Amino acid sequence: MKNNCRKYAFRTAVILTAFALAYSPQAGWAQLNSSPSTVVLTATLLESLTVVALPAAVNFNLAPGGEALGSSPVTITTTWILGSTRTIINLHASFSSSTIALTDSLSHNIPSANVLGQVTTGTAPSFTAFTQTGPFGAAGANLKLFTQSVNVSNLTSTRTDTLNLKIDLTSGPSLPAGVYIGTLTIQAQAL
Repeated sequence: MKNNCRKYAFRTAVILTAFALAYSPQAGWAQLNSSPSTVVLTATLLESLTVVALPAAVNFNLAPGGEALGSSPVTITTTWILGSTRTIINLHASFSSSTIALTDSLSHNIPSANVLGQVTTGTAPSFTAFTQTGPFGAAGANLKLFTQSVNVSNLTSTRTDTLNLKIDLTSGPSLPAGVYIGTLTIQAQAL
């Protein structure tokens, strides 16, 4: 009987060992990896250049043969997000006509040469007439307000400037009483 018990114990040990080997992970079976799959990520930050000018209206109390300051300065906020190839931002203010910056609609006009702008932090630190040629508006009806250098340190930034306006009638034109209206366009350009 001792032999039978030994045979039984041996058989049981062999069966259990075979079972354990069959159902336990082997070193080569410990993990199974798939082939890799990739995903391309694309993130786009578009260039933008915006200008906000406030207030939207400025009034002048004209005096014959005199100068009149605008009722309030115009605060201009220029905001940009630019690509690395950009080097300069220019801000311009312009009229659509050099001969008719403001008009009473009865053929009495104030030319752009009689309208002056001043940005003490820009390229017009003293009052300068709107007589330049620029990328916007009519030839001879433009005034560059600032030039801002752009490099890797300020490709995304904001700048705020103050534009003071004046109408100078000391050397003409001679105008009748009336309401004279014109539109000044302020626009930035990145180069």
